[in-house]
Amino acid sequence: MLVRLATFGAQPHFRETSMITLFSYPGLYGLEDNNAYGLKVFAFLRLCGLRFDHQHILDTKSAPRGQLPYLVDGEQTIGDSDTIIAHLIQKYDLTIDRALTSAQRDLHLLIRRTLDDLYWVMSYSRWRDPRFWPSFRDAVLKAHPEVAASELEAAQKYNFERYHYQGIGRFAPEDVYARGIADLQALANMIADDGYLFGPKPSSIDASVYGFVANIYFYEIDTPLKQFVASQPNLVRHCHAMRAAVNEARPEAKPDATPATPT
Repeated sequence: MLVRLATFGAQPHFRETSMITLFSYPGLYGLEDNNAYGLKVFAFLRLCGLRFDHQHILDTKSAPRGQLPYLVDGEQTIGDSDTIIAHLIQKYDLTIDRALTSAQRDLHLLIRRTLDDLYWVMSYSRWRDPRFWPSFRDAVLKAHPEVAASELEAAQKYNFERYHYQGIGRFAPEDVYARGIADLQALANMIADDGYLFGPKPSSIDASVYGFVANIYFYEIDTPLKQFVASQPNLVRHCHAMRAAVNEARPEAKPDATPATPT
């Protein structure tokens, strides 16, 4: 299979690759995945011009560690969003992060860890907070009629246990949101008024940030997290810029070049 390896501002080139399939949760509110980590990988694949098949699933039994997203690349099955991205960069010699300095790579790691913390607050706002759970539940059931209400109730019960053992379920709601808003404030402080996190072109960390912020900003659920994001012009600008970049990178959005001899 020929896939396009693209970098912004450069001519795409092609190489022979195996079939790539991304398995992730279903979309919601116009996003390709209602989970931040799945949307992160989706955006990365698009930004790099890699052709892939996208399969939406709910059953995680086949997933490494029982978690989504995961990627099947030929004979390899890879779980964990960071591991997936590292695999793709190495295997296909992707240049998206090649220009980053050592300091930027360290900051890249710290931002990802901040997003890992934010994940728990986002999840809490959907599944645990009684003010927002009904809206989230109803949106999922409306968008995906194949999902049974009993399945969501079972998932909610499971998540309650996760929050308790992770620790965030023992916090008062206002303290939960204060933690998430602090994470978002740190991100807002690092995003400039134009361009992307590390310059005029997006890198993989922009895909990571987009996966999380888009899953707050584009949701029609007015959580404290969404209220904060909407109050930060640079976060909103970055989110829209990344959405446009991801859409522009659709395989059908640009004509394919056919190389004489694939390499």
